[in-house]
Amino acid sequence: MRKSALLILLTLTLALSCKNEKTPSKENVSALEMFADSLFKSSLDSTKIAGGGILVHQKGKTLLQKSYGQASLELEVPMPANAHFEIGSVTKQFTGAAILKLVAAEKLSLEDDFTEYLEFDTKGRKITIDQLLNHTSGIASYTEIEEFGSLVPQELPRDSLLRILETKDFLFEPGEALIYNNSAYFILGLIIEKVTGKTYEEFLKESIFQPLGMQNTYYCSNRKVVKNKAYGYDYSPEGLQQKQYLSHNWPYAAGSLCSTTEDLLTWMTALHEGKLLSEVEYQQLISPKTLNDGTSLRYAMGVSNFYNYGNQEISHGGGIPGFLTETKYFPQQDLYIICLTNTAGPHGGAFFVNHIMWQLLEKEEYESTTLDFDPKEIEGIYSGQTRGRKQSVEVKAIANAITVEFNKDGNKDTLNIYVGNHTWMDGNTTVFINDGLVKTDQVYGHYILKKEN
Repeated sequence: MRKSALLILLTLTLALSCKNEKTPSKENVSALEMFADSLFKSSLDSTKIAGGGILVHQKGKTLLQKSYGQASLELEVPMPANAHFEIGSVTKQFTGAAILKLVAAEKLSLEDDFTEYLEFDTKGRKITIDQLLNHTSGIASYTEIEEFGSLVPQELPRDSLLRILETKDFLFEPGEALIYNNSAYFILGLIIEKVTGKTYEEFLKESIFQPLGMQNTYYCSNRKVVKNKAYGYDYSPEGLQQKQYLSHNWPYAAGSLCSTTEDLLTWMTALHEGKLLSEVEYQQLISPKTLNDGTSLRYAMGVSNFYNYGNQEISHGGGIPGFLTETKYFPQQDLYIICLTNTAGPHGGAFFVNHIMWQLLEKEEYESTTLDFDPKEIEGIYSGQTRGRKQSVEVKAIANAITVEFNKDGNKDTLNIYVGNHTWMDGNTTVFINDGLVKTDQVYGHYILKKEN
């Protein structure tokens, strides 16, 4: 069905009940399923994915729960209704909740220097547990270091990674920026084990999985045979391939959990409805803090929390060889959307969720206002650290807008949605340019580039 036709059908079957929300009827559930079927069929037919699962839940009712494609291409096994997937960085919110449980038990404090629990040479810097949780520590992220490729298949003591990280330069001083950091969550897993005397897996099982009845959520294994576990694949233009091997010794507390759409719904509803953490702990988990200069962030503790075209969204995605995951919760509409795919490629969980969510939500476009300064004042070349590399950007003024070109690659992007205070919107990314700085907030990263002389 063409998108225009589907949107007409949705319009006829929906009634607005409040701002930013469309209340689904039985007919709309059918239309929603038709839309999802079309998305997945197109992705399967073009071999963008091997398979996946989607779950949409609102106000206590499941609007859509369905599996697509195959769990094994080699054996031509259809995707089970409650298939198990590796969920990658969605693991981080479990790690954040586990830390807050230890804070509530007075086993540690968010303001503690993490070296009180682990040996690590910070070269005189204090790095708090809080800064590990929100990616503002400045420690090099192990997934971006040169040595990681050789570590991937190996089973080595985990502290061997710490010794490598100690030799790396800090990306920035603690609290000065936000660069997504898997090392920080790796370290948090080691802290959990140090404080509890249990393995990371044992502590999560006892404190979260068992109390919530999450029987299909566990620490992933490269060796165990698990019923309903989907095989993972990596996309290539030549066709899908078996996923790259990665020892689960390394993703660890940053990305080594396996789960299902049903279990993740159990987790998300328990988390957001006060069944797991106290209100104080919950607000700590979901509330972004600020950088040293007072700049507000949109990433909290293993979850982002921001307004997506007018809709408050608390969410996180996950990516690991062979699997891509997306989990979103919209508090204003009491809406949960979860998508798991057994393919790492262009059509992961986020692709499907981002299409489906706008069938259920109103999208408020950003409105541009007139520039209140001369953009020639900010022209120049700016450079600084971003995730995985240093980048430069050239800013040039044009009529009522500016252009930005990264790394002199010849591709110029125009920023024309100006929202005041030297700030532009590029989708949900905010770009602030003033005082010799470019500050780019991409939710999962807050990068600061300085003007070159």
